[in-house]
Amino acid sequence: MRELPIHIQLKPESDKTLYEQIYEYIREEIKSGSLLRDEKLPSARYLAEYLQVSRTTVDMAYGQLVSEGYLEARPRQGYFVSAVEGLYAIDTYPQAADDRQREKSRQISGKYDFSPNAIDMHFFPYATWKKITKNILVDANSDMFSLGEPQGDLQLRVTICRYLHGSRGVNCDPEQIIIGAGNDYLLLLLEKILGRHVHVAMEDPTYARAYKIFRSCAYPVSFIPMDGSGIRVDCLRQTDARVAYVMPSRQYPTGMSMPIGRRMELLQWAAEEEGRYLIEDDYDSEFRYKGKPLPSLQASDRNGNVVYIGTFSKAIAPAIRISYMVLPYPLLECYRRQCGFYSSTVSRIDQTILNEFIENGYFERYLNKMRKQYRMKHDLLLGELRPFGKAFRISGSNAGLHVILTDKKGRSEEELARAAELSGVKVYQMRDFRMGGPGGDAAMLILGYGALSPEEIREGLALLRKAWL
Repeated sequence: MRELPIHIQLKPESDKTLYEQIYEYIREEIKSGSLLRDEKLPSARYLAEYLQVSRTTVDMAYGQLVSEGYLEARPRQGYFVSAVEGLYAIDTYPQAADDRQREKSRQISGKYDFSPNAIDMHFFPYATWKKITKNILVDANSDMFSLGEPQGDLQLRVTICRYLHGSRGVNCDPEQIIIGAGNDYLLLLLEKILGRHVHVAMEDPTYARAYKIFRSCAYPVSFIPMDGSGIRVDCLRQTDARVAYVMPSRQYPTGMSMPIGRRMELLQWAAEEEGRYLIEDDYDSEFRYKGKPLPSLQASDRNGNVVYIGTFSKAIAPAIRISYMVLPYPLLECYRRQCGFYSSTVSRIDQTILNEFIENGYFERYLNKMRKQYRMKHDLLLGELRPFGKAFRISGSNAGLHVILTDKKGRSEEELARAAELSGVKVYQMRDFRMGGPGGDAAMLILGYGALSPEEIREGLALLRKAWL
């Protein structure tokens, strides 16, 4: 047995609980290879006595490690290190390629990357996901490996339908749902459904990736300015746009939530002429820290003018690559006529795993855990940002995984971002999301905190204080 206890140094003054300190130490020992597969750990009672903590504290740490798949509890034998070599890749793979590169850069150069896109994968229930996968493959029959339905498996579409109605107020039938490998695919599929060269209106600033996809489809794009309530419908009316791409629950990147009055204006615009549609990208809808979750725009649609798009990539893991689109019935007929022969882009095995994950309550429990984790980081970030109040206006908080800092001293975004970079901190400029050209006079910086640890948030903001204040 390893003399593990002599290396653990508990810090009662730390903001982390004792069980979290034990859990993180053992987890890092396993991930670094210092603890090897099938190596036995000290008993909970022995470790508790050595560290002078309660056995409950050690049991909680061991229990968390077992639930995440780092340890294996063997009856009447004790705790052993699991065969988790394959899980290391999962811990880093879910980030998109550009996020992986930024993370690699941060590790090499010591940078603190406040990316608004990265998420925390430390608490992902790897053991649960592995168990579901194993059970499905053990029980699989030949039908599991067949091509499946073009729109996605009916069982998963029924599950998503119930989930959307309960969590977002979306009103739909399973037959209206299209399952695809990421939002990119679904937006490309819309080009076949809506037709070519459709004039699209977008909020400015907006989600740059969606804009690039629309441009790749040869769509004319108009950029509509925003006010305190979101996209300006009066400016939208001055265009010939047939489709408006909006993010009403939490606009990306501004973090703004659209009030009911502006939503009704948008729905009225869409209903005024036949063939007008709203694409609702329900970005970051799962993570809201104050008040009740906002209902979707689709929940208020009575005329079938809203195309609703969502994804599990941010709520679960980017590598899942399962998104969904709810089509109004007129467009559903177009889909069946023009795209019904397309095969599903998500494997039936992955669909079945996700369905089991949601149906058995694992998804809800995981979401609740991550809401607590992100809220803790959110509150910590806002607390650490208090000294910035004289130099910056802080907005976009209370939901999502990033905040906006608007400069009050007349400095440029480039100047602030450069000063941050020289201090070892990566921040993001709002100009990168303004597809329609330069915006307002004040510099706006985006700080994401999803993938950063509490220590990294503190240390990164301490460096920004020296660079900016």
